[in-house]
Amino acid sequence: MSGRFSGKVAVVTGGALGIGRCLTQEFAKEGARVAFVDMNKRAGEENVEIINGMGGKAYFFYGDIAEEKVLKEFADEVVKRFGKVDFLINNACVSRKGILEPCGYEDFNYVLRVGVTAPYYLTLLFLPHFTDMASVVNIASTRAFMSQRNTESYTAAKGGIIALTHAMAVSLSGRVRVNSVSPGWIDTGKYHDVNYVPEYSKADLIQHPSGRIGTPMDIVRAVFYLCDPENTFVNGENITVDGGMTKLMIYTGDEGWTLNVD
Repeated sequence: MSGRFSGKVAVVTGGALGIGRCLTQEFAKEGARVAFVDMNKRAGEENVEIINGMGGKAYFFYGDIAEEKVLKEFADEVVKRFGKVDFLINNACVSRKGILEPCGYEDFNYVLRVGVTAPYYLTLLFLPHFTDMASVVNIASTRAFMSQRNTESYTAAKGGIIALTHAMAVSLSGRVRVNSVSPGWIDTGKYHDVNYVPEYSKADLIQHPSGRIGTPMDIVRAVFYLCDPENTFVNGENITVDGGMTKLMIYTGDEGWTLNVD
């Protein structure tokens, strides 16, 4: 397949479902060869069939990126098969909830290994193999800036990946650009179930200044912008893609909103 990324190699973590599945398919549509890793073997194999069926080229590695051994084996396979990396999209993360659950020591650190350690270590492993103008894009979240109760494990990982982004951008100056994207409410249902039909309330829509819920393609477009070699002046940056939701200040009585304190 030909496209803006013809001849490029895109690596995506957590690429079997959701935003990751959309990313892998859209990179393939734009001509990139795609490698992705995920713990969901069935969904990963299915996604490879979809990509190959539309004329793309994809490689799926089954494993848990919380494990150093998996990261090393995945990186080795990517280099062996493709010889280089143009784009690394650190998308995978999980939640083990938070302090009210409570999320224990092992669970909390597991989330950090998936959401922060793995992106760092994969970048390190691929460092000798990144091409000129290579781009690392870390998928963060608006939850790095705002929270619901009992979300400490995921929130800490997303805050960590944003800090890691600007640290690596400085360290890798002149070698690799590193940026992040922070999705807000992104409805990934279509990339879990092809028959999915979304149902939103009016309140769901109007709490976003953009008037709608986000889709995985909103994130893909931001990622592609950061991967475009014409945008090399964007480095160490985080782009929030949330329909303006984190910018809407609401006091009780505003926008028809009241808080029930009973």
